Amino acid sequence: MNLTNFNTNEEFFVDMQRCIGCKACEMACAECETNGQQTLISVNYVDRSSTIQTTVQVCMHCEDPVCANVCPADAISQDEFGIVHTANTERCIGCSNCVMACPFGVPKKVEEYDLMMKCTMCYDRTSVGKKPMCATVCPSGALFYGTREQIEEMRPNSTPINNFIFGQEKVKTKVNIMMPKGSNELRIY
Repeated sequence: MNLTNFNTNEEFFVDMQRCIGCKACEMACAECETNGQQTLISVNYVDRSSTIQTTVQVCMHCEDPVCANVCPADAISQDEFGIVHTANTERCIGCSNCVMACPFGVPKKVEEYDLMMKCTMCYDRTSVGKKPMCATVCPSGALFYGTREQIEEMRPNSTPINNFIFGQEKVKTKVNIMMPKGSNELRIY
């Protein structure tokens, strides 16, 4: 019996080119009570010395999450919807294996709690049919939570992809990155 209202037709889409660096997503995330008022999303400069371009970094919610695979305390879990949850406070030993293993650089060790924390796609909201906080406040549309049909209508010259190649390692994610039309993967060297 499903005890949530998680909408499996809705997905998370990130359009890096649309990020304006306003940090509204960080502020909205920090307002969330479930993460101790820590922001679990980050806005980063691409190359601060030569451009003002920023990107937003969210957990990609990998199909086979390496962060959970390397956790010696079995503190990181993935649910039936593919959401990779932040470390269980009762199990996390603060070893930072997950921080070092994530190919996207998402988990952060919060020293004051001696705990790994990361974006959970606002599971407290998405599990009851609401959208993640960051996506609801993004003024430029860099973060969008909705159906594939909606994003295709909004971005007709882009293709959402969730296949990444890091050297020889292939990673498939729940979160999509918007790429030029016709793309099917992103190679990171």
